[in-house]
Amino acid sequence: MISGGFTYAHFEFLLQGAVWTICLSLIAFVGGGIAGGVVALLRISSVAPVRWLSYLYVQVIQGTPLLVLLFVAYFGLSIAGLELSGLAAAGIAMVIYVSAYLGEIWRGCIQSVARTQWEAAECLALSRSQRMRLVILPQAVRIATPPTVGFMVQIVKNTSLASIVGFVELVRAGQLINNSIFQPFLVYVLIAVFYFAMCYPLSVWSRKLERKRQYGARSTLSA
Repeated sequence: MISGGFTYAHFEFLLQGAVWTICLSLIAFVGGGIAGGVVALLRISSVAPVRWLSYLYVQVIQGTPLLVLLFVAYFGLSIAGLELSGLAAAGIAMVIYVSAYLGEIWRGCIQSVARTQWEAAECLALSRSQRMRLVILPQAVRIATPPTVGFMVQIVKNTSLASIVGFVELVRAGQLINNSIFQPFLVYVLIAVFYFAMCYPLSVWSRKLERKRQYGARSTLSA
């Protein structure tokens, strides 16, 4: 026993919740990344209605709290006759939420590529898809990596809201333990430690990538 009422079984339950937090974060990042890539390309489309529709999508999702998206995915779809588990509902809501933010981040990174690069690609008589695939996107990926890794920290922390639909991730596991042993300080300090252990390496990685990108940019300018 670690402290009055708190056992290693409780610690293992918290650890399982942390694992499910990581799983939901991966679902959100992978699914949201794929959808976000589509959103980013639609945002820079040469077809005006497509640009406006994708812009509207981003504004609506970014203007809607994630908690509301979770409620809509879990309760709204059940009213429509589609029963979803907590993981499925949380996954859908998180993917939609992440797609809007990553799509806008990546759209900005694509458009931040120097205009001369776009013009040079046009001078090579490349098609629009070839320009994007061979010239623009490789440079945009390098620019987008630091903010993308940084946003992953937000994804991990936002998974805590999934407890509202009954999904047993880290916070929900802590709530269940606290309801049985009534030691909120110990339980939530441990939850904070788990989140720190998951988020801090991502924050350090993001800062390193940002410094590396800035150093590379300075080296290019000095050359």
